[in-house]
Amino acid sequence: LFTRRRGEFTFTPTGLVHHSDAGSQYTSIAFSTELREAAITGSIGSVGDALDNALMESTIGLYKTELIDVERSRSWTGRAEVERETAAWVHWYNTERLHSSIGYTSPTDHEERYRQNVASTPEVA
Repeated sequence: LFTRRRGEFTFTPTGLVHHSDAGSQYTSIAFSTELREAAITGSIGSVGDALDNALMESTIGLYKTELIDVERSRSWTGRAEVERETAAWVHWYNTERLHSSIGYTSPTDHEERYRQNVASTPEVA
């Protein structure tokens, strides 16, 4: 969806947020230091603060369940394969997977319907 909205996109550290679940590897001092040195903001902070990203944790949980755990019997050939399969999963998740919270539609369809409704709603003066 991002490329549809903004065209070509290059990742830079400026304003970049690293979203993760609350696994110990992501809350370690060493990892936090690496993020800080790269000028990247972590999406999780201390328990209960505003940076705790429940939505992202839920999405990462789905990713692990629907791609990684399903493929446990599979032997990944390396980082490039994981990146390629992750990109394919994200595309599927946004364009084909039906989400019960948005009326069993895909996020792409839901967003398009929203845009059509906004465009057809007359402005109140």
